[in-house]
Amino acid sequence: MKFEVSDQESKKANVPHEIFLTNLVGNHILWFIASLGLVRSYWQPLALVPVVSILLLGYTLWRARRSKAIDSWFVMCHWQLCAGRSRVFILTLSVFGFIAFLGWVGFTYFGMKEVAVMAMIGGAGVLPVMVTVLVLILMESDALHQATQHKLPNKMIERYPNPDIRVIEE
Repeated sequence: MKFEVSDQESKKANVPHEIFLTNLVGNHILWFIASLGLVRSYWQPLALVPVVSILLLGYTLWRARRSKAIDSWFVMCHWQLCAGRSRVFILTLSVFGFIAFLGWVGFTYFGMKEVAVMAMIGGAGVLPVMVTVLVLILMESDALHQATQHKLPNKMIERYPNPDIRVIEE
């Protein structure tokens, strides 16, 4: 649905999506790939990827909680939408970390071959993360466009109803 909101509110609603897209595209794709080329000489650039990601995801969740008290309804809904997707990404990264841990345990204590561990981590760990990142990029790009167009998904309207806001278009 499209709502009657100011352009200033629309710009504020863009912020959470821009932060999340910066994390996904800038940090997890561009910076990660660039730092892989340096990993034999310098490990520090690669170590920045999870640090920056944790900071941005933590800020998004904190700001979404704070948004309920300080922002307008439209802006708050966009923060909540982004926070939900951030939780999905955190869950995906946690599952990847658990699979990597299982691979390490299998290699260290159960004598799994290195190739089998890499296949397990790649197939059951990395592939779902890559697919999730791709899907989240598409969803967040659409949400950014919706915020610019003064729109919200129907599920956010159902979750956070606001009878006072004027609907322009169904």
